[in-house]
Amino acid sequence: MTVLAKHSTRPPLQAASSTAEQARARNSVLRERFAPRAAEAWWPTTAQPAERVLQQLTAPPFLPTSNGTRAGRRRGVTRLLSWLASLPGDTWQQRWAGSGAENHPGKAWVELPLQWLRERRSTAAYDRDDLTTGLLMLICGDVIRPGLDWMLTRTHRYLATVMAETRDPDGFARLAQLAASQPHSAQAAQIAATRIATLLACKGGLIQDITVGDCVELFDAQRRVHVRGGQHKVDFYLRLRALGTFPEDAPATIRAFGQALGQLSIEELVDRYPLQCRPIRDLLVDYLRERQPSLDFASLDAVSRTLAGLFWARVETLSPGIDTLLLPPPLARAWKEELSTKRHTTTGPDGATVEVVSARLNAKDELMRVRAFYLDLAHWAAEEPARWGPWVVPCPISDEEIRKVKERKHRKARMDQRTRERLPVLPVLVNTASRRRLAAADLLRAAQATEPGMVIPGSEGSLRRALTPKAAGHLVWAEEASTGRRRNLSFEEEDAFWAFAAVEVLRLTGIRNEELLELTHHSITQHRLPTTGEVVPLLQIAPSKTDTERLLLVDPELADALSLIVRRLRGPSGVIPLAPFYDVREKVWNPPMPLLFQRRIGTEHRAFTPTFLRTLLIDAIAETGLTDAAGEPLTFSPHDFRRIFVTDAIMNGLPPHIAQIICGHKSIDTTMGYKAVYPAETIEAHRAFIARRRAARPSEEYRTPTEQEWDEFLGHFEKRKVSIGTCARAFSTPCVHEHACVRCSLLRPDPAQRARLEEIRDNLIARIAEAEREGWLGEVEGLKVSLAGAGEKLRQLDRGHGQHTAVDLGIPTTRGDR
Repeated sequence: MTVLAKHSTRPPLQAASSTAEQARARNSVLRERFAPRAAEAWWPTTAQPAERVLQQLTAPPFLPTSNGTRAGRRRGVTRLLSWLASLPGDTWQQRWAGSGAENHPGKAWVELPLQWLRERRSTAAYDRDDLTTGLLMLICGDVIRPGLDWMLTRTHRYLATVMAETRDPDGFARLAQLAASQPHSAQAAQIAATRIATLLACKGGLIQDITVGDCVELFDAQRRVHVRGGQHKVDFYLRLRALGTFPEDAPATIRAFGQALGQLSIEELVDRYPLQCRPIRDLLVDYLRERQPSLDFASLDAVSRTLAGLFWARVETLSPGIDTLLLPPPLARAWKEELSTKRHTTTGPDGATVEVVSARLNAKDELMRVRAFYLDLAHWAAEEPARWGPWVVPCPISDEEIRKVKERKHRKARMDQRTRERLPVLPVLVNTASRRRLAAADLLRAAQATEPGMVIPGSEGSLRRALTPKAAGHLVWAEEASTGRRRNLSFEEEDAFWAFAAVEVLRLTGIRNEELLELTHHSITQHRLPTTGEVVPLLQIAPSKTDTERLLLVDPELADALSLIVRRLRGPSGVIPLAPFYDVREKVWNPPMPLLFQRRIGTEHRAFTPTFLRTLLIDAIAETGLTDAAGEPLTFSPHDFRRIFVTDAIMNGLPPHIAQIICGHKSIDTTMGYKAVYPAETIEAHRAFIARRRAARPSEEYRTPTEQEWDEFLGHFEKRKVSIGTCARAFSTPCVHEHACVRCSLLRPDPAQRARLEEIRDNLIARIAEAEREGWLGEVEGLKVSLAGAGEKLRQLDRGHGQHTAVDLGIPTTRGDR
């Protein structure tokens, strides 16, 4: 990784539109279909005279039983109407809007009428409370309708109660009935009722008049003013939907309008990048539309990012004004060099912004997509020359540049090592997850039976039941005696259970991450064998990556895990709740289904997300304390279980082609790529090969040697010792050098004979000099060969060859060898 200078010469690549603009575009159709009610400028109540308004708001149903409350409401309404009457406008709503009160968030608005009252008389101590009560009466009486943003900046302690008494008693009674039938806290029900009352205050009408668009408008306002509340911010929508207020085709969750933004069109995918050449931009759109039927949205998105963002946008940056796919060689080289790196900005220790450059690990994958683009155009031009022919040019990427043989081998080696590290410790993870689930369930049951403030039995005095008067009624909290830290035992038990369930299903089925998250109650099916009549349980896996549906046999362990999941999810009615599911790859909302992996948050049943599943696995692994070879905490991804499943199944005798069907692979090569190779397997396979080869060769070649043959074999090793070392010649082979050992490459020189080798070398040098002096040219060549051999043996000794050092190889020995 390299850090470049603060200012880079290459301008950053930016999308053509902001995220907010894309969100509006993606949600425009849904929002237009479910539009909010328009704000009314006039309605009868807001146009009444002050006397009529005062008469209405001081008569039933606005008449409380308490005399003090009744007097306070009358004073507050009277003074607010007097203040508003001093402002310009034909209706009370116009006067309220022109007062500027909504420019003062929270309780600050009351300073405006107070200031007006001070200028006319001295205000009483209770005027502030009276004005607040008077505003509540004007809102509930539908005299004024404040804006949503301003209403969300205030606390509305009595808004829902007064609305239920004065505006819509039947609607709020049905809402209370629904809350009583659900296992949720009174606090959550009150917050939802307040949100619904806020809609009535700002939009008018009754609960039955609230539309889906009104709820979306409130949801957007909550996000604008940063209202806290978590799940409480969307519970009101779910309760209204359960009351039957919305049409049947209303989205199952309000999150469909903003939190998950849906698919982009092909034009929007390409226009995320500022392409200057319009013909090339249109070509990319046509190309992607041609390939769209054969690709899922995730693949289409990836191809568009490569072609529009990483390819053509960068080419235009390197060569402004280019309008042809025929790239000059220097431009092609510059683009490939830039593609091989990734750039992002970060803040350095001194606070300065720097650009960090790192290698792009999938550079060859990006090159393959661009090469496929060029080759597809050439192939399609044969069938439609007028449409694609003008764009056919030589591809700037060669076969060698996208060859991934070495990368695949390295990746296979890494994945095999990862599997070999995790397969032996899988039982530890399984046992730990099971014990953690049982321990969390026991602790929760003990806490539920313990009075608040008392020590929880079985915790050895370390935990006591916490006093939580404002907590959700179905949650159990505990407090650590030593530190005072609070723990949500209900959430701990839930996380422990779902971590156990995820580990069990993943390891026993080998299914993919997305397939696990899409399992439903309908996935559990059965088959009756025609021969014996036995009922066999099966697990139906919905089409995912390869669009292939398949059935898995449910063994007893998997059946136990599935039965625990079903029993946990079944509600009082005995059925599993329906939960909407957002497909993160296809960017679409699936209809509500009885998902097996779902959890309840407030009044909403939400499907597990890939992120939440990984969090569960991280927590489960942390409990084991397992580490890898480097001493770092061991990690498990959902796909590790799939590789472990394939490896374990094939090692235990499952035929690879059956494993291929179980895993849903198109090619058996993919299945075998998942299967890790162990050294023990290699040894056993080699032994089996030798056994098969022996069976195919003549039996006399493997006969037992005679005593004479055995003695001759042992004598060979006794006679290998020569004057200057040891001969490594194989048994029963002749000496090709006729015992000219100094020339032989099979001689292993003995370090103790170094002086003798030096003497032989010096003697050879003297003999060569004598032969050259006497003219014995025929003998010179042979002596030089011997001299070269002697020099090589001395160099072997210098390099340490021939020096024997005892090394423990860890080879097991028999008891007799010890």
